[in-house]
Amino acid sequence: MPPTDELALPKISESNAWYARALAAIPGATQTLAKGATQYVDGVAPKFLRRGKGCRVWDVDGNEFIDLTMAVGPLSLGYCYDKVDDAIRRQLEDGITFSLVHPLEVEVAEQLKGHIPGAEMVRFSKTGCDVTSAAVRLARAFTGRKVVACSGYHGWHDWYIGTTPRSLGVPSEVQALTRKFTYNDLSSVRSILDQDLAAIILEPVLFEEPRNAFLQELRQLCTQNGTLLIFDEMWTGFRLGLGGAQAYFDVGADLACFSKAVANGMPLSVLSGRRDVLKLCENDVFFYTTFGGEALSLAAAKATLEELEEKGVPQHLADMGTMLQEGYNRLAEKHELPFTRCIGLPCRTLVTFDEKAVDPLLAKSLLQQELIRHGVLWTGFHNMSFSHKTADVERILAAYDAALPVLGRAIRKNTVRNDIQGKPVQPVFRKTQ
Repeated sequence: MPPTDELALPKISESNAWYARALAAIPGATQTLAKGATQYVDGVAPKFLRRGKGCRVWDVDGNEFIDLTMAVGPLSLGYCYDKVDDAIRRQLEDGITFSLVHPLEVEVAEQLKGHIPGAEMVRFSKTGCDVTSAAVRLARAFTGRKVVACSGYHGWHDWYIGTTPRSLGVPSEVQALTRKFTYNDLSSVRSILDQDLAAIILEPVLFEEPRNAFLQELRQLCTQNGTLLIFDEMWTGFRLGLGGAQAYFDVGADLACFSKAVANGMPLSVLSGRRDVLKLCENDVFFYTTFGGEALSLAAAKATLEELEEKGVPQHLADMGTMLQEGYNRLAEKHELPFTRCIGLPCRTLVTFDEKAVDPLLAKSLLQQELIRHGVLWTGFHNMSFSHKTADVERILAAYDAALPVLGRAIRKNTVRNDIQGKPVQPVFRKTQ
């Protein structure tokens, strides 16, 4: 049992009531797995949020938290950011979706071409997997080949999800057309290179940084093999810098896919890249959608991109992220917890646990529970926004300073599972072997 002098966990009766209703109406009770109850300590964490402002959110019970997830990525500026919301309101007065092309489609495409290396042409859609799947189709069309290789997460469409344990419903013939390789391991790439390989798609960086010029070597291998290189920049785009990972690491992809940070929460995704490849969309490859030119999201993107540039947002994300990352690691040392570290590039870092010392999911669950107790909403990583300021980072570090000793005591006493006052966080993809 936890010590009696600890802060009380928040009341979540309204969250639980909404969850009971959701279970009867929505598969999994969520539209986004990362927002669902399985990714939080069930019985401890809130399940429904009502509103947000800046980097803070309020759940349906009225509890307030500093948010480190920021809607799982889209909020590069923050909740209810005035400049973006004002742009949406102004456009709403003129209309949302039209019978002909809207000028914002051209304006935002031109903005993006000015920021993204190699963006000779741009296509819009709504979700990340829209544009990653379109990129794969274009690569197959351009090269005349069928096979794709991937590393990272790329959405729910058949070509990718067939490689995971959640592959039910994907024909084996489709699954056979996608290969996997290991990030930072060129030998695993060379082992799958052949004349059937249309494209290599990867997240250019997750939390492990590229080593030994991995991305540059990958670029060279793709060029030599006639294989298109596709960057999935859902997380890196407009956070590492306005030019994304291509500019940050000085390596060019043939196609690059973006979403999340580009419109500060409005649904918009971007496919950019070589003109000779994207021009196939004009006649030979069908990638059109009713809502691709929806004007509210484009107005939000235009305002967001302006703000990212004018305010130097990527540098702010790096500064705040560095403060949080270094602060966490100092606290881990202070409390003599060598089994946990904060890793990754500063704009988005990850708290890791050595599985030799503790079950990582149980450690994550207990630490999440204790951070919730101290008013911080956390799912294992730090997704920084422009609304996270120095005072917010200091408060988060104070919460860690209180929470980490609880985890340390539980590990020493072998009581981690018993100290979690609910159902622990569940894995996204369950092992099938």
